[in-house]
Amino acid sequence: MDEAKKKKILVIDDEAVLREGIKQTLCLEGYQVEVAPDGKTGLSKLQKDDFQVVVSDLKMPGMHGIEVLKAIRVLQPDVPVIIITGYATVDSAVEAMKNGAFDYLTKPFLPEHITEKVDSAVRQRSLTISTLPEEEEELEEQLCESFVGRSKQMQKVYHRILQVAPTNSTVLITGESGTGKELAAREIHNNSHRKDQPFVAVDCNSLPENLLESELFGHVKGSFTGATQTKPGLFSVASGGTLFLDEISNISMTTQAKLLRVLQQREVTPIGGTKATSIDIRLIAATNKGLEEMVEEGTFRDDLYFRLNIIPVDLPPLRDRQGDASLLINFFMKKFAEEVGKDIKGLTPEARIALEGYNFPGNVRELENIIERAVVLAQGEQICREDLELRTSDEDSLNEISIPLNTEELKENKRLARERAVEPVEKAFVYAALERNNWNITKAAEETGMLRPNFQAMLKKLGVSVKNHNAS
Repeated sequence: MDEAKKKKILVIDDEAVLREGIKQTLCLEGYQVEVAPDGKTGLSKLQKDDFQVVVSDLKMPGMHGIEVLKAIRVLQPDVPVIIITGYATVDSAVEAMKNGAFDYLTKPFLPEHITEKVDSAVRQRSLTISTLPEEEEELEEQLCESFVGRSKQMQKVYHRILQVAPTNSTVLITGESGTGKELAAREIHNNSHRKDQPFVAVDCNSLPENLLESELFGHVKGSFTGATQTKPGLFSVASGGTLFLDEISNISMTTQAKLLRVLQQREVTPIGGTKATSIDIRLIAATNKGLEEMVEEGTFRDDLYFRLNIIPVDLPPLRDRQGDASLLINFFMKKFAEEVGKDIKGLTPEARIALEGYNFPGNVRELENIIERAVVLAQGEQICREDLELRTSDEDSLNEISIPLNTEELKENKRLARERAVEPVEKAFVYAALERNNWNITKAAEETGMLRPNFQAMLKKLGVSVKNHNAS
């Protein structure tokens, strides 16, 4: 009982009697319970407070329960959500579970049923939290504050960075554009014994070949037209520290050969010069292209690739970093609000849902730009969906979340796509029901809350036959 008192539960339901009944039931078990009459009010409470579990009705006026569920997955992705539905159909259960619900409960239900579900969700949340690496916060503290993320994928990145940082090994960072490759390189440098020495970054895609070689290796006076004075290269400038070569896949075969020679001999000869100078650098390279494929195509030297790929660090795209988008949104929102001097409290639920449905092809860099623009454009204390100005091509994909479809053709396409997506789950559902009831259709239909003709129709649609099982 004492432990339960520490757990706060949010109940969202438009039916006052049911809402208060659930509250009283859970309060008797020692839980702290807050209630909300609709989805928007519930999400507003969720933005201001931390809850262990959310219990939400499925069918509510205004904001549907599935929309509430999707928004919670963004606001507090670790919070289990239990969906209540008066429609004991496969479709509603499947849709809730596909969108991340912890469990669902069909009306009518006894008080002990809701208690059991909430107890189970609380145990699951506690288990999830307790199994997170204890050093996660320490890892984040060791890395810079803008390298935000607590997903499993990013925890692996943090561990790899802190493992490789103390060494002198060459590192190859891979990942899509905007995933933070230079940021990762800087963190490797900042956590190394070279941290007080120069960190020099070069974008290999921004300079033509002749200028890139001059920048990297340096040149002597008169070595080419315009070389009016001797200039040390960035290899020499970075000596003692770290040289970061971004987009290394774009350098020519000629420059690749020269770079390989520098890495092998640990000395550099400027263009037009005859005397080699020893260098002491830690090289970190990055690319958003597959160097292995380029090696196979003959556009990248295999010997250079093996020299670079001693310690690989792969940065995941934002779409694969579950829960990190919400952390990044809050971080950037606070950062830019302070910079422009605005008192931004948060995002509207519609804005949160829109961001959840957005694919972020530009990854973290694009998210940062979106939030900066939204903070500047925001008229009040909250960022609205319109302030985000998401790309038009992605607006259509948000229809499934919050925008009603306008044509019958789009509605039909959506229906067909959904049917294809849920069919495997429906099959698992009916097979489990039949097996529990010894392949008796009548009993299976009763158990699932469906009429026998409807259950039979579903079996026919899914191509499920009970003849062989009955015969045995």
